[in-house]
Amino acid sequence: MIDRRAFIGAVGAACVAGVRMEAKKIQRLGMQLYTVRTEMEKDVDATLAKVAAIGYKEVEFAGYFKRTPAQIRDGLKKAGLTAPAAHIDYPSLAEDKLPAMIEAAQVVGHRYLVNPWIDESLRKEPDIWKRVAETFNRAGATTQKAGIQFAYHNHHFEFAPADGKLPYELLLEQCDPKLVKMELDLCWISAAGKDPLDYFKKYPGRFPLVHVKGLSKKPEAGAAAPIQSVMPSLTEVGTADVIDWKRIFARSEQAGIQHYFVEHDVPKDPYESLKASYSYLTNLDF
Repeated sequence: MIDRRAFIGAVGAACVAGVRMEAKKIQRLGMQLYTVRTEMEKDVDATLAKVAAIGYKEVEFAGYFKRTPAQIRDGLKKAGLTAPAAHIDYPSLAEDKLPAMIEAAQVVGHRYLVNPWIDESLRKEPDIWKRVAETFNRAGATTQKAGIQFAYHNHHFEFAPADGKLPYELLLEQCDPKLVKMELDLCWISAAGKDPLDYFKKYPGRFPLVHVKGLSKKPEAGAAAPIQSVMPSLTEVGTADVIDWKRIFARSEQAGIQHYFVEHDVPKDPYESLKASYSYLTNLDF
């Protein structure tokens, strides 16, 4: 016979175990429109409709393809999509240019403006990443006043030492966590040979956005590999993919992930690529 206290303890433990074992899924999957940039140049509305037909609920812009912000807003509404984020280049962070970016974001409905790239010519300058951090903090303060969060999207070169420091870590340390968030490209950090979970643990809640794309093999040179040499190894998520997505997404709450954007920089067929990644990710339990 089991006594009452032991019985209650056993039931409680079973309940806790049951909660821990409850699988999670990505509820609202998004994609980065850079994947279909050629199609967007031909017909924005048709491309958005095809993306929505696959099942994607959110999109992230990388340019408006000669459309006005109002036209983009209307096209999204017609397709039944939302666009929580958009990429803007580094020169657009200048004090005389950023207000126009903010105004467009407010019209479309973006909640995040993301800088995705620092030109190589700039990266060669001494102490550039300290100056980048200062620029990001200023831009973040400006966008925050307008109700928009600023963020930075990485590649792999931010994980190669510069002036004795990893640029990505310098940005995390010197950028105000409230003003500057990170859109972590989970493929590029993996290509650099770094573990996203290490950053989730050290900088919890700093990663509300992630890019999700497959990697067939990691470059031997890691973060020092020429970016074009890594491109042939990009693949659909879960297809000949060396990245352990289940392990990463199991820490999504710790990371603060709110938006998952599928991307493929050089797909053979962008729509088939998006379909394959969508199928894998919507069936993934973590």
